[in-house]
Amino acid sequence: MSQSKDFLRTIVEEDLKSGKYKEVVTRFPPEPNGFPHIGHAKSIFINFGIASDYNGHCNLRMDDTNPTTEDTIYVEALKDAVKWLGFDWGDAVYFTSDYFSKIYDYAIQLIKMDKAYVDSLTEDEIREYRGTVTESGKRSKFAQRSIEENLDLFERMKKGEFKDGEHVLRAKIDMSAANMKMRDPLLYRIRHAHHFRAGDEWSIYPMYDFAHCLSDYIEGVSHSICTLEFENNRDIYNWVLDTLGLELPRPYQHEFARLGINYTVMSKRKLLELVENGQVSGWDDPRLPTIAGYRRRGYTPESILNFCDQIGVAKANSMVDVAQLEFCIRDDLNTKVPRVLAVLDPLKVTIENYEGHEEIDAPYYPHDVPKEGSRKLPFSKNIYIERDDFKENPPKGYFRLTPEQPVRLRHGYIITCKEVIKDAGGNICEIKAEYHPDSKSGSDSSGIKVKSAIQWVSAKEAKRVEVRLYDRLFSCEAPEGIQDLNPDSLHVIKNALIEPAVILDKPDERFQFERQGYFYADPIDYTDEKPVFNKIVGLKDSWGKKTKADKPTPEPKAQAKKVQVDGEVVAMTEAEQALFNKYTARSISIEIANTLARDENLSSFYEETLSVLNSPVSLANIVVNEVARELKQTQASELKFSADQIAELVKMVDDETISSKIAKEVFEEMVKSGENPKKIVEDKGLVQISDPSKISPIIDEIIAKNPDNVAKFKAGNTKLLGFFVGQVLKATGGKANPTVVNQLVAESLK
Repeated sequence: MSQSKDFLRTIVEEDLKSGKYKEVVTRFPPEPNGFPHIGHAKSIFINFGIASDYNGHCNLRMDDTNPTTEDTIYVEALKDAVKWLGFDWGDAVYFTSDYFSKIYDYAIQLIKMDKAYVDSLTEDEIREYRGTVTESGKRSKFAQRSIEENLDLFERMKKGEFKDGEHVLRAKIDMSAANMKMRDPLLYRIRHAHHFRAGDEWSIYPMYDFAHCLSDYIEGVSHSICTLEFENNRDIYNWVLDTLGLELPRPYQHEFARLGINYTVMSKRKLLELVENGQVSGWDDPRLPTIAGYRRRGYTPESILNFCDQIGVAKANSMVDVAQLEFCIRDDLNTKVPRVLAVLDPLKVTIENYEGHEEIDAPYYPHDVPKEGSRKLPFSKNIYIERDDFKENPPKGYFRLTPEQPVRLRHGYIITCKEVIKDAGGNICEIKAEYHPDSKSGSDSSGIKVKSAIQWVSAKEAKRVEVRLYDRLFSCEAPEGIQDLNPDSLHVIKNALIEPAVILDKPDERFQFERQGYFYADPIDYTDEKPVFNKIVGLKDSWGKKTKADKPTPEPKAQAKKVQVDGEVVAMTEAEQALFNKYTARSISIEIANTLARDENLSSFYEETLSVLNSPVSLANIVVNEVARELKQTQASELKFSADQIAELVKMVDDETISSKIAKEVFEEMVKSGENPKKIVEDKGLVQISDPSKISPIIDEIIAKNPDNVAKFKAGNTKLLGFFVGQVLKATGGKANPTVVNQLVAESLK
C-alpha cells in the first residue's frame, strides 16, 4: 500500500541519500507468547510497508528469549497474521534463539572488557540499589569481582549449576545515570525451563535489551522501528553496539506511537486472562482485538490496512476511536458484498388474496455499486417479516407496517394489514394481509404511497440459520479488565431466516443483510446442516447513541452525530448542520457528508473541486477517502496536487476513461509528483479498455480455464458471474471497463 511520507520515511530517505545504508532492512520482532492483535497489525503495516516502499526487506523474527511463556502455536499465529495481511517475509522466519551462541559470545566479550559482571544480589536488592528518579543508585559490591571470576561464574551459569535468580549478568555502565535504564541493566538471567526450539541446551537466556540490538545487527537491520515505550531503552541499544565496537553499518532504533483504541484492551496479559478464564471462546473469539478474532468475525485485510493507513504514524501516543476501525470495514464491504434479505426475529404474515408462487428478480448490488448480479426471490402466500417491522400502536414517525399504514416488501409488492392474530398471552403471532397486484417494484401503477420497504422471506423456501450478534467486548471507554466486560457483547439467535439464494461459493463469504448489517459465514462452525453467520458490523455506528441513553435531553433525530474519543456524542454546530443538510441533499452518503461538514479544510477543498466539475458524489468520495489522508500530513497550500486536478481525475472516472481502481493509482502518483492526472494516464498507458474486441478473447480464455465454475453457473449458481468478472478485471490489471465486462461475461455464459 502506498504511503504518504511520515517522519519515519523521512529518516529512511535521508539515510539512503547520505549513503548511510545501501539497502533498507526492517524487522517485525514479536514475542511468541500470545496471538497478535491490532497493535501488531500497525507494526506489521509500518515495518513491511517501509521496506516495500524503498525496495528493501523486512525480516519476521520471533523474539523467543523467555521459554516459560512461548509456544509454537503463537509462532504459527504470528506467521498466519502477517501472511493474511498480505506481506511476505521471504525465505525464512528468524528466531532470536538462532543467535543464542553468538549473543553469549558477545556477553563474554563485554566481561573481558570489564563492561559486564555477574551480580549475586537478590531481585529486591537490585531494585533497591537502583535508586530513584531523584536519587542516584548504588553499585553492587559484586561489581568488584575480577574478570576471571566473572567468566567462571558466567560459564557455570550456562552449565546450569545455579538456581533461578541466584545470579544475573549485568552491564557495567553508570549507577547515577539520569536514564534509570542505564543503571547497570541486566543482560542475562537464569531460567531452568524447556525452550520450544532450543530444548534444554540453555540454562541462561538473554534479556530483551541485550538480545534485541544484537539480533538486529546480526541480521543486517538498518532501521529498528519500535513503539514509544522502548524510547528509554534506546540508550542501552546504542551502548551495547558502540561498546562492542561492531562494524558499520549498524542499526539504529526509531520509535513511533503505539496503537491505543478505546473500548479495547491490548495487553497480552489481559487478553490471556480473558482466554484462560473462559470469558471468551479462545484467541480467535470475534470480540477480541486479535488478528484471528477480526478474521473470524469477518474483517478483511484491506479494512485493517486502510485503518492503519488512516491513523498514520505519529510521535506521540493518543487514543483512536474504535468507530474509525468500524468505519473502515463498512467502507471496504460497501462496494464488495451482495445485499440479501434476512429476518432475525420472524413474524408470520399470511397474504390472503395471493395464490400460487412466483420468483422476483432482485439485484445483489445497488445502482451506485459498479457490480452486477441478481437472484430469484421466491414469493408466496406465507412469508415472514421482522417483528419490529409491525406496530399495532406505532409511535410518531414510524413508517413501517401498521393496521392503517401499508408498506412495501423489498423488491416486491406493497401489502396492507387486514387482521392481527394474537396468542393466549396477548402476543402478536400472525398478520393477515393483502397484497396489491399492480404494486410490484419496478412496475408499480397502484398509486399507493409508502414511506419504507422492509425485508422478508418466503416461509417455505427460507433457510434457518444461526446468527451471532457481536457488540463491543467492554462497556467502558478505558477498560481495566474483566470487571468492565459488556454483559451484552454476544447475542445468539438460533432460528433466524434467510433467503435461499445465500449459498457459499468460497470459504470466506460475506453479505450485507439488508437493514441489519454486514455478516460473515463463521469459518469454524458453519456447515450446510447448520449455517452460522457472525455479525461483522452494523450499517452505521449505533454505539454513540448508547452513551447518551441516560441523558435527560435526547439529540434531535435530524441532527448528524459523531462519536468523539471520549465516547460522548457531540452535536454539530448550526453551520456544520447546514452543510450536512446540503450535502445529503446531493445524494452524498450520511457518513461522507458528516465528515465533510465537520472538517473546514475538507469542505473547502470539496467546494473548490465542485466549482470545476458537477459530480458531487464522486468528488465527495475521493475528497473524504483520499484527499483527507494527505491533509492530515500537510496544509492544503502545500499539497502537490490541486482541486482542479482532482476534478479532472474524477471526470476521467465519470467518462469511463479510467476505472475507479486505476484512479487510486493515479492519485498516489499525483501525491508524489504533482503531475497532471491526464498526463499520468497517458504516460503509463492506463486508459480503460472498453472495446469488446479486446475484452472478449480474455473472457474466452478464462471461461476455458474454469469449466467446473461454468457448469455451476449454468446449473443456477448465478453468483459466479462475479467470479468471472473479477478474473477478467484481474487479467487486465484493472483496466477493463467493469460495465462492459459484466455484459460480455453474461452473454458468454448463456
